[in-house]
Amino acid sequence: MQKLTCSVSALTLGIISATAMAAPQEVTIWRHQTGEAEMKASQDMVNRFNASQDQWTIVQESIPEGTYTQTVTAAAKAGQLPCILDLDQPLVPNFAWNEFLRPLDGFMDDELLAQINTSGKGTYNGKVYSVGQFDVALSLFTTKSLLKEIGARTPTVDKPWTKDEFMAVLEKIKATGKFPYAFDIEAGNTGEWVPYAWSPMMISWGADLIDRTNYVESDGTLNSDQAIEFAEWMRSLVTDGYIDRRPSDSDGFPAGRVGLQYTGSWAVGRFDEKFGDDLAILPVPDFGNGPSIGGGSWHWAATTACKTPDAAAAFLNHLASAQEIANISVATSLIPTSDKAAALTPHYQNGGKWRGFYEFSGQYAQLRPETPAYAVISSSFDKAMHDVLDGKDPVEALDIAVDNIEASIERNNGYGFPMK
Repeated sequence: MQKLTCSVSALTLGIISATAMAAPQEVTIWRHQTGEAEMKASQDMVNRFNASQDQWTIVQESIPEGTYTQTVTAAAKAGQLPCILDLDQPLVPNFAWNEFLRPLDGFMDDELLAQINTSGKGTYNGKVYSVGQFDVALSLFTTKSLLKEIGARTPTVDKPWTKDEFMAVLEKIKATGKFPYAFDIEAGNTGEWVPYAWSPMMISWGADLIDRTNYVESDGTLNSDQAIEFAEWMRSLVTDGYIDRRPSDSDGFPAGRVGLQYTGSWAVGRFDEKFGDDLAILPVPDFGNGPSIGGGSWHWAATTACKTPDAAAAFLNHLASAQEIANISVATSLIPTSDKAAALTPHYQNGGKWRGFYEFSGQYAQLRPETPAYAVISSSFDKAMHDVLDGKDPVEALDIAVDNIEASIERNNGYGFPMK
């Protein structure tokens, strides 16, 4: 009887042990805190993954956006990064250069990765390191009634306004006398808005922030003749009275202070509420070298510190699926990053109310330079452009920006790109 008791006890312990061994393994991911709709959609995505399999349990931890980059950077240097984290796309190359991120080519499902569009992939030195589920698109906003009043052609994604047409529109809006200013480019906004929103216009002029064939030379690109002409044009928007150099807020269009607003698709909700069917969502102008807008939002990446790479790959495949991208888009109204996902959403499918944004993003989007030098590129361009708007000589302002950028690249031995 004693032997039987011992055998039963051993069997019970074995069952308990086997059950414990089969328990899902916890895998931590980090993300920045943002709006309630996106946070809920993100947690719902995690919950669906956890329910779909029993090997891993994803535990999502959120960190305030204001301190997120500093927290992630400190954790990276201390070797304490989680398995997966989200990063703003321009930061991806720096983390990849520092070997904090795992390349996703061959790590994720190749077919899924191929379906993600350019704005949804963060690369560095020819390798993909991040995937994003959504993007936003820069656009022009006005009213259909104003376009009719001034006799302006309604531009399309395939035939946007030329520079001459665009300037004629500004002049006609100004001539109506209905608005203190014809146009708003959010000239009082500093920081990332400037390279994100203004450098694409400069690219359309034929210049850029850096030579993207080598990522080590800014001289001859950011201070090229085309860049100088662009800066002079930006200054003329102030001197000729088309824009307010220091607007009180970014609501000039709905408040009736401007007739034409240049901003992102994130504003469409409040514009739609104000203008309804009269709202006109237009593509950006072609200033001579094709229309261009900023691309790239928050992306997901797998870290080299991850002890469960199979879990990381499985979760990235999950979030990159068309259905999960569509779920995020429906919950947040943000632009999906694949054709298959767009087809699953009411707003971005063919014929959808905001389909134009998806087409702008797909055809015009230009990622910010994918180099670890981006932080100094961003700050240098921001300062140069605001100095120009305040009257500084464009040649001098852009030359200073070039010197700052190239000095940083030289100090860091090219940030992983071959020096000339």
